[in-house]
Amino acid sequence: MTYKRSDIARLVQDDRVHRDLYLSPELFALEQRHFFANTWSYLGHTSQVPEVGDYLAVDIAGRPLLMVRQPGGGIQVLHNRCPHKGSPLVTDACGNAGRFIRCPYHAWTFKLDGAPLAVPVKAAYEGTALKDCESGQGVAVCRHVAVYRDFVFVKLGDAGPGFEDYFGPALRSIDNLVDRSPVGRLRIEGGVLRNIIHCNWKMYLENINDTVHPLSTHESATAAASQLWAGQPADAVKPMAMEQILPFGSGFEFFDRMGGRVFPNGHSVLGVNFSIHTGYAQVPEYEAAMRAAHGEQRATEVLQHSPQNAVCYPSLAVKGSPQAIRVIRPLAADKMMLEAWSFRVEGAPDVLFERSMMYNRLVFSPMSVVAHDDVHLFEGMQRALHADGNDWISLHRNFNAAELGQGAQDCNGTNELLMRNQYRAWAQYMSLTMED
Repeated sequence: MTYKRSDIARLVQDDRVHRDLYLSPELFALEQRHFFANTWSYLGHTSQVPEVGDYLAVDIAGRPLLMVRQPGGGIQVLHNRCPHKGSPLVTDACGNAGRFIRCPYHAWTFKLDGAPLAVPVKAAYEGTALKDCESGQGVAVCRHVAVYRDFVFVKLGDAGPGFEDYFGPALRSIDNLVDRSPVGRLRIEGGVLRNIIHCNWKMYLENINDTVHPLSTHESATAAASQLWAGQPADAVKPMAMEQILPFGSGFEFFDRMGGRVFPNGHSVLGVNFSIHTGYAQVPEYEAAMRAAHGEQRATEVLQHSPQNAVCYPSLAVKGSPQAIRVIRPLAADKMMLEAWSFRVEGAPDVLFERSMMYNRLVFSPMSVVAHDDVHLFEGMQRALHADGNDWISLHRNFNAAELGQGAQDCNGTNELLMRNQYRAWAQYMSLTMED
């Protein structure tokens, strides 16, 4: 079918969504054109391009983009597309372009900010309109770029709110992550764990806020860990892997009491009271460095706030402790890529980086003891949704009509308001530029 703006409200109702949101290639194409053009997506971290000429190539909503470190130290985001014939300017995921960017096809060259520098057989263009047309202006620049505490976001279109208005208080999750450094700096290290998952990207994103599934989905992993740890004294020091996996088996009451908070535009924090990360072993020398850097009160605020997940909708999930992020990259209606990155906290002991690497390998790696459970079910759900009998996905848990039209609001940790909030934002930004 041909979807119009009026169809979006029909597909996203107060307490349920239509299965077409997961299945329709046409809706996915419209997402690429409208939704991702109207919202802010995470591109990368400035620590990934530390030197002049360093670049990071990332595709967002079908647009190949290039984040480049500039001679003055700033960041420029270009379209990874030569204005001549459309060839990708770089084909590696990252690297260093040197002093200029050179197209591999016809050797057109550009300054690091995309401005034209030189073309071969220059005389052949004399008397033509090249300088006056788009091809002669250089590499297209992404017009809406925000660098917030070294996290780089882009908005592909001109509609939709500015960066600060879009994220608002949801940016405090990034503040909490960065402020865990006594010197206020993070570096991405340890490479990336990538996983191609054959499911719709929204399915994965809503699962980030789902606290009812761990007890059943991850039962085998937590049961095995519990058996291994059975009989240990209460004060026994847990190995790091055990420390990270055992809380997944906490009961429904634990997850419910951890609490959640939603913000406008789909953002959320799960675990505002406590989370599965709250009980990690203390590191006295690190805590002392934090108090010295931030003062007693601020250091306590940062270290005691360890949410389960914070979602900067629609592409970034943040874990302050253990200093890790997940990036959701939609590829098709039934295909996405998950990236899991670890941060080294500058000014902190190596054990924090070890904790981040351990968590990502244990939980988010394609070969982890946790993620494969989720992936198996996501891919099964994606296939099964094609079956006849029910066109709708239920989001009824703890629904209350009073939540409609509100801004930021708190809820219990098992409340599907955390997911309903995402789909209301999806409907808002999908319909913003669609035709009637």
